[in-house]
Amino acid sequence: MSFGSRGGLWILGIAGAALVVYAWSAWFVLSGRPLLIDEIVQVWQARLLVHGRLWTPAAPHPEFFSSLHIVEQAGRVYGQFPIGGPAMLALGSLVRAEWLVDPFFGALGVAGFGLLVRRVEPRPLVALGATLLFALAPFAVFMSGSHMNHVTTLCWLVWGSLLLVRATGDQGTPAAGVLCGLFLGLAATIRPIDGMGFALPAAGWLLIDAVRRRRIGPLLGAGAGILVPLLLLGWANRAMTGSPFQFGYSVLWGPGHGLGFHVPPWGEPHTPLRGLQLINLYLLRLQTYLFESGIPSLIPAAVALALTRRLGRFDRYLLAASALVAGLYFAYWHDGFYLGPRFLYPLLPVLALWSARSIGAIRDLAGAGTIPTRAALFTSVAAVGLSLGVGIPGRLDQYRAGMLSLRWDADRAAAAAGVQDATVLVRESWGAELIARLWALGITRPQADAVYRTVDPCRLDSAITSLEGRRLRAEDAMQPLAPLQADSARLVSSPGLTGDPSLRVEVGAHYTAYCVGKLRQNQDGFTLFAPLLLAGAGGNLFARDLGARDSLLVLARAGRPVYLLKPEGGGVGAAPVFRPMRLDSLLKAWRGNGTRQATVK
Repeated sequence: MSFGSRGGLWILGIAGAALVVYAWSAWFVLSGRPLLIDEIVQVWQARLLVHGRLWTPAAPHPEFFSSLHIVEQAGRVYGQFPIGGPAMLALGSLVRAEWLVDPFFGALGVAGFGLLVRRVEPRPLVALGATLLFALAPFAVFMSGSHMNHVTTLCWLVWGSLLLVRATGDQGTPAAGVLCGLFLGLAATIRPIDGMGFALPAAGWLLIDAVRRRRIGPLLGAGAGILVPLLLLGWANRAMTGSPFQFGYSVLWGPGHGLGFHVPPWGEPHTPLRGLQLINLYLLRLQTYLFESGIPSLIPAAVALALTRRLGRFDRYLLAASALVAGLYFAYWHDGFYLGPRFLYPLLPVLALWSARSIGAIRDLAGAGTIPTRAALFTSVAAVGLSLGVGIPGRLDQYRAGMLSLRWDADRAAAAAGVQDATVLVRESWGAELIARLWALGITRPQADAVYRTVDPCRLDSAITSLEGRRLRAEDAMQPLAPLQADSARLVSSPGLTGDPSLRVEVGAHYTAYCVGKLRQNQDGFTLFAPLLLAGAGGNLFARDLGARDSLLVLARAGRPVYLLKPEGGGVGAAPVFRPMRLDSLLKAWRGNGTRQATVK
C-alpha cells in the first residue's frame, strides 16, 4: 500500500501517531503545565473566556495580584496576548485539560500538511517523507507538547495554504476561497505577524489567479473569509484596550513594543544590524533544534533548493511566505527562544518539504547509485540514528529537568495540606515585591524595569512606601524616583548577600533593620507568584506577600485562615510549603519597625 494510492490512510495514521507522541511530550516531558510566563497568562486568559469574560475588574490593591504580562487599565484587568490563542486554549479549559490543546492542533496540522503535500508533490515517497518530518521533527514534538500559541497558529496556516491551493486550482470555487481566508484569519487572531506573513502572498496569488483565469470568486471569497476572524479580533481588542487596532501588549509596554527599528521597552536599541544578528541567531539555533541530529538541520533543504531549477506555484508561495515571516521578525526586537527558535516555527512546512526533496534532487543530478546519492542516503540514515540515539535523549533530559519550580501543583498541595478557604501569602523575592509595587503606582513596565535596575533596593523600598500614601497620578509617580537613579554606577550584583542575582545593591549603603530583614528573607528562600495565577481551588486566595501591606488584604478577609507559602529548604527551586500564620503574630510583625542598621559590604 503506497502513500499515493492510500494516502488518506497514511495521513490519518501519521496524524494519529503524532497526537500520541505530542500528548506524551506534553504530559511526561513538560508535566502538562504551562511553564513560560506567556503560557501561564494565556491559560489565565482562556479561563476568563470560559466564564464569558474578556477582562476582570481590577482589585482594590493590584500589587497583590499583578503579573508581568497582565494589563491593568481603567479598572479592567486582562492579558496582553491577542484573543485567538487564549480562545484555542479555552477549548481545553472547558474540559480542564488545556495541556491537550496543542497536541490536538499539532496533529490536526499534520493531517492538513499531509493533504497539502499530496497535492503539490507528485512523488509519493517524497510526500510521505515530508509528512513524517513535519510530524516527528523534535522541534515540532516538543513545541506541540507545550501551551505555546505557535502550534495552533501553524495548524491554521497549513490548512489555509491547503485551501489556497484548492482555490487557485482548475476547480477553484468561492467556498475554497472563503475557507482559505477564514483559516489564515484565525492564524492572524493568534499571532498577527505569522498570519500576515502567509496572508499577503496568498492575496497576491489569488489576485494573479483572478486576472489570468478571469475568475474572481475565490478572491472575493477569501476576502470575506478573512474578514470574519479579523472583525472578531477587533471587537475583542476594543472591549479590552478601547481600540480595535490596539493590542494589550502595546498598552502594557508602549509603542516601542511593535515592529521597527527603535528603542524597545527594555534592552539595547533595535537596529537593522541587531535584526540581522537575531535572524542569524535564530537560524543557527534552528540548525540544532529542528532535527537534533548532530548534522546541521538546514543543509538538506538548502541543498534541495540549490539543485532545483524550476519552482512550482506553491513552492514560490511557501518560500515567499516563509521569507516574509522571517523578514517581519527581523524588524522585531525581542529574542524569541523557548524550546527552540520559536519565531521561526512557521518555517516548518517549507523545511520539511525541501528536506524530504534533498535526496531526490541529488539523485536527479548525479544519477541513481552514484557516490553522491549513496553518500546522501548514508548521511540521512546517520542523522536519524544520531537524533534518536544522542540528540533527542539529551534534549529530553534537559527539558525534564528544567523549570521544576513551575511544575509544582499548588491546588493539589493545598488540598493535601488541608488548606481551604484561606488567604495564602506567597513569599516572592524582594525585587519582585518592589516591581509589583511600582506597577501599582501606575509606573509603566519599562519604567519600573529601569528604576529597579538603577536604584538601591533599600532606598527604592523607602521611596515607594512614601509614595503609596500620597495617591499621586500615574504620570507624577516617576518624578520622585528619577533622582534616585543618579547613583546607578555604584550598584553591584551580590547574589551571596541578596539571594537574588537581579537585585543590585549600593556598596557602603546603610541598611535599616527592615532592609536587613528583607535580605535575610531572600536568603531564606522565595517562590514565584505568576504560576499561582492559575491556582485557587478550594476557595483559596493566593496573593503576593508584601510585608506590612498584607494587612490591607488579611483584615479585609477577616475570619479566613492565613498561610505563608515559601520554600521549605531555601532557594527558589525548593518545594514550597504552607505555613499557618497567627493574626496576632502578623500584627506584631507589621508594627515592628526596628532601628538597627547594617552596612552593605
